[in-house]
Parts: sequence; C-alpha cells; structure tokens
Amino acid sequence: MRRNLSRMTDNHDRGLQYDLATLIGRRRALSLLGGAGLTLVACAPSTTTATPTTTTGSSTTSAAADGSPLEAIPEETAGPFPGDGSNGPNALTQSGIVRSDIRSSFGSSTRAAEGVQLTIDLTVRKEDGKPFAGAAVYLWHCDINGDYSMYSDRVKDENFLRGVQEADSSGKLKFVSVFPGAYSGRWPHIHFEVYPSLAEATGAGNKITTSQLALPETTCKEVYGTTGYTQSVRNMSRTSLEQDMVFRDGTDHQMASMSGDAASGYTASLTFAVEG
Repeated sequence: MRRNLSRMTDNHDRGLQYDLATLIGRRRALSLLGGAGLTLVACAPSTTTATPTTTTGSSTTSAAADGSPLEAIPEETAGPFPGDGSNGPNALTQSGIVRSDIRSSFGSSTRAAEGVQLTIDLTVRKEDGKPFAGAAVYLWHCDINGDYSMYSDRVKDENFLRGVQEADSSGKLKFVSVFPGAYSGRWPHIHFEVYPSLAEATGAGNKITTSQLALPETTCKEVYGTTGYTQSVRNMSRTSLEQDMVFRDGTDHQMASMSGDAASGYTASLTFAVEG
C-alpha cells in the first residue's frame, strides 16, 4: 500500500523540479528507472462541438460495488496550494466552504471560474467495501489558466474551485465545477482530502487520506479544443501519464470514468476506498 508521502508546501507544482524533492517512497524506484523510453502524448485541438463520449476509467475500485474488500486509494501529495491551513491560507474554516457548486468564490467575492462544466461524482468506501457514510471530502483544483485560487497572483483574492461535501448513506457526494486546465509538468488532475466527518473537515482536523483524481486523455483533447483552453493544449503536449510524477506508477484507483460532451458538460465519476 502506498502511504505517507510528504506534502509539498513551498512552490507551485508546475514542474518536475519541485515534485522530485517531495515524492519519495513508492515513487523512488520509478524516479531512478523511469527516465528512458517515455512517450509524449500530444493533445491536439478538437472542434468545440464534441461528440458525446463515455470513457471508462481503469479504476479497479469502482468494479467492487458489492461490498467486497478494496485496496485503498494511494496517498498523494497535496501540492503547494491545498488551502487547508497547512501552509498559510485556510478555506476549510471559512463560512461557505460546504457547498456542492464550487464554480464561484464565496465571501467577499462572487467571481465565477470560466470553463467547460464538470460534475464530479465520488463514492467513498471503506476497505471492507462498505459505504463510508458521513465521510467528508474537501476538493480543489486549478482554473482554466492553471492557477489556484488563494495562491496564484491572478486569483489570490478568490476561493473558487474549492469545496467540502459530506457523503450520504451510500457514500456518495457530488461537486459541480469546471474542467481544470493543464499546466506545465503535470497531467490534468483534481486534488482531494478525505476526513472522517464534516466536523473534522470544517475544523481542518485530522484527515484520513490525501489523493488525486486523473482525467482521461480523450476527454482532455475534447475540452482543450474549446475556447479558453489554448494554453492547455500546449502544456499537455509536453507531458504524459508515463511522465507525470504522481500518476506514472499507475492510475488503477485514480482514473475517472467520463460521460457527456463539451456543449452540455461532462461528468467524472470515481469510486474509491480509504482506511477506516
């Protein structure tokens, strides 16, 4: 089981230099051996009217919906922009952080993030396969330009694309957001932390795990062919899942299943297990 990776707390996770310093443990062997024979995946623009697609992720956890034992999702770095109080800004203790629609800022600003709509459906289970009712998920990701609210200069005064939701009796919860852009050195992804309860999450208490969700290449190609994502096409062409410092050892438990299209919006679904 891949656990206990150190957290990135200082610089933007826009490249490999910063990630190399923090991703040790289960990444170490790949850091030594993965330098040769890497394949670059180009993300060419598509038309703005994408054909409806259904992309099945490779998550083995989602297949075990019958309560059979599951392997916990890998522990990953929170990156330098968690907004959980660990390195400065803390969105978790702010009034308004508990919301399903995370497209707009809350509090002193109501600015909305731009981009193709993305609904994120998550199902949280325990390792015994049972639903983790009452678990809370804090989720955040970058905007269309690759910037993180509360940190990046252009959106430092915003707190959009961050939110907390509590799992229902089936372990299910949902966020409505926008499709994140691709920035240099990383595969398109979404960060999240899982807490044992809503009270622990909104109190920035003890979390169970920190991980990341990967977005499929096919969907990225469709989205990045639409207005506003030109920079993402260029950035994604310079990396691949095989190169990514987080996902290059596999995405069996982290690749989202996708449905929808660019015109009406996409839905990213992931069922995963955590300790507890």
